Amino acid sequence: MIMTSQDSESNTSEFKSKGGIKRIWKAIAYSLEGLQTAFRFEHAFRQELVMVVIGFVVVLVLPLSIFERLLMTAVLVQVLVVELINSAIEAVVDRVSLERHPLSKNAKDFGSAAVLLTVLIAIVTWAVILWNRFYY
Repeated sequence: MIMTSQDSESNTSEFKSKGGIKRIWKAIAYSLEGLQTAFRFEHAFRQELVMVVIGFVVVLVLPLSIFERLLMTAVLVQVLVVELINSAIEAVVDRVSLERHPLSKNAKDFGSAAVLLTVLIAIVTWAVILWNRFYY
């Protein structure tokens, strides 16, 4: 069966945006609202944000190449990105049901594991760059 554009449109959410410059401004507003909500309600996000700010100051102060600064900052921001995704997964799981279920636990544990791995990547990246810059 050949799908028409009308058929494919019925497979998308009625809340899906249509496009244009107005969509871009709304997307920015939604993103800022998401950051604000994460800051207000997610303790882990706030803790990681403090570490990112401290790390950013350290990156600015140390005598590093622009590439080293970029990489060290990027891995810190990556931790925040993965934390936001983890928080989104947790919110959806809780929205579906607050009852304990092995699949809900798995979803939350997988998100948490993703954050842990991202933090470890950041730590190793910082360690390698700082070791190479100051001790090698």
